Amino acid sequence: MKQVDYRGLAALDAIIEYGNFDKAAAALAITQSAVSQRLRMLENSAGELLIVRSQPPVPTPAGQRLIAHYRQVRLLEATLLQAAPGSAPTPEIAIAVNADSAATWLQEALTPLMLGGDCMLHIRMDDQDHTLSMLREGRVFGCVTSETAQVAGTSSTALGRMRYLCVASPAFARRWFAQGMTAQAVQRAPVMIFDRKDALQSRYIAQYTGYTGAFPHHAYASSDGFLRFVAAGFGYGMLPVLQCADGLRDGTLVDLTPGHYLDVPLIWHRWDIDTPYTRALSQQVIATAQRWLLQDSSAA
Repeated sequence: MKQVDYRGLAALDAIIEYGNFDKAAAALAITQSAVSQRLRMLENSAGELLIVRSQPPVPTPAGQRLIAHYRQVRLLEATLLQAAPGSAPTPEIAIAVNADSAATWLQEALTPLMLGGDCMLHIRMDDQDHTLSMLREGRVFGCVTSETAQVAGTSSTALGRMRYLCVASPAFARRWFAQGMTAQAVQRAPVMIFDRKDALQSRYIAQYTGYTGAFPHHAYASSDGFLRFVAAGFGYGMLPVLQCADGLRDGTLVDLTPGHYLDVPLIWHRWDIDTPYTRALSQQVIATAQRWLLQDSSAA
């Protein structure tokens, strides 16, 4: 590609962001045929396909690199224009986080930026084992993840460990785990999982009981709702200490395996883009998470 075609990059980015050509056209205030033409010209210039024409469209590795470049340029451009007189677009920063972080410490971390109103944050949710793929694809500036793999052009900082306990309501524990949490019991007792990507429960069952087979489960992709369903006795499940501590204190929840837990290390990965907003975001995320999460000296 001899020269970057930013109109083509805008079309490519919009197609992936909105999931189809029609919505991309509406977002860019152009026709659907114009979107297709801009993408075709960009692919001709790049000499390769940039998206897989599926439903929804998926970027190829080359497409991912171009989207990442385009979004980084947009962020830098918006920051530069903020310093210039006259009207300027408000910088937008997208991040990806796991639901349990979003339900516990994340609000405190984002409060200064979001209350200020000078920067718009777009928060995307996924399992902590999968948020790094959004960063790799250029869809977000930063992510909270449990993955340690490095992505070229990014930096990472350890945030600490989120500790999970296996809990249930007292009535549920009496009904299903009267003899304790055994391999036989987990094959019958319904468990709560977040979604199909959630591997915490199966990891813990294998770790504690040695059982690695199938088990009955409910799925509810809401962190707050997950807590309510466990407390209501619909199933048992893995909950962060940050979420279940009150329930354990007041007796609405019980720890099924006292003295045992699962620690999940969390890491903040971000693109190496240094603007006042990205710098403030990273500083707040790191400082807040390290206050809330277990650090190496307190992990035992």
